[in-house]
Amino acid sequence: MLLGFMNYLKNFTMKKNSLITHSDSFHADDIFAAATLAILLEKRGEDFEIIRTRDREVIDGGDYVFDVGGIYDADKNRFDHHQVGGAGKRTFGNTEVEYAAFGLVWKKFGEEICGSKDVADRLESKFVASIDANDNGINLYELKGELVPYSVQDIFFAFRPSWKEREDYDKPFFELVDFAKKILIREIKKTQDTILAESLVLKAYEESADKRIIVLEDHYPWVEVLQNLSEPIFVISPKADTWRVECVRKGKISFENKKNFPSAWGGLKDEDLQKITGVEDAVFCHRALFLAVAKSKEGAMKLAQIAVES
Repeated sequence: MLLGFMNYLKNFTMKKNSLITHSDSFHADDIFAAATLAILLEKRGEDFEIIRTRDREVIDGGDYVFDVGGIYDADKNRFDHHQVGGAGKRTFGNTEVEYAAFGLVWKKFGEEICGSKDVADRLESKFVASIDANDNGINLYELKGELVPYSVQDIFFAFRPSWKEREDYDKPFFELVDFAKKILIREIKKTQDTILAESLVLKAYEESADKRIIVLEDHYPWVEVLQNLSEPIFVISPKADTWRVECVRKGKISFENKKNFPSAWGGLKDEDLQKITGVEDAVFCHRALFLAVAKSKEGAMKLAQIAVES
């Protein structure tokens, strides 16, 4: 009975953290900032509620205030960037990106959420800064004709009410926060696993007798390691019941390979590919000449060897 009373007293006295952001329309910035803080407090085992408002008294009394309030003060958990002078910026190559609410929240709590500064920094450059750039009106791409990329911002905007619908922004906002949490959790997990894989890929490279052809014992993500090295041309790895040979591209965002598979292989399958290559278990070569598949590791190595010497 005493234990039950103590639990009741604990629940009664436990303070619920208030996460305050603006009401009405929403962007990827405030959605991901809310998702980040939600993940943080869930990880800490703390209770919270997200409140969307323009009420100054409610804003001033919030435990975490983001994308509203006109103040950036990380020590006081104030994360706005709309005030005169903004909230600072960071540089990626030749591009300066001003902080938005997501970036400011991530700057303080990203490492704690990810459990690693390396993971947090990678997601900052891969993902967080691009959301901030969009929110601050920075174009990160050059248009080709009339086509434009369809971004996560566009996905979120699809859930805004149209002019014919009742203007209820809160319901889709909270639904999108849950979706954004799932995205962040997956990005963190995949980045953690990528860092682990990179050490294994580098080991395979260092132990390879012919550094033009790198053989991996699992389907590790290898691009971040091998694409920056001059020697690798083809990478072999298992996937499902086959072994794949993939071309290393000339650059991270390039579709041009260092070396293609022979043009005569393009689009061939099974017996047709086996006949032209002499590899008995060859399965497929993509018509774009960046991927070839065999049933065995030995078959994949033969395909790579033929291609590298052609």
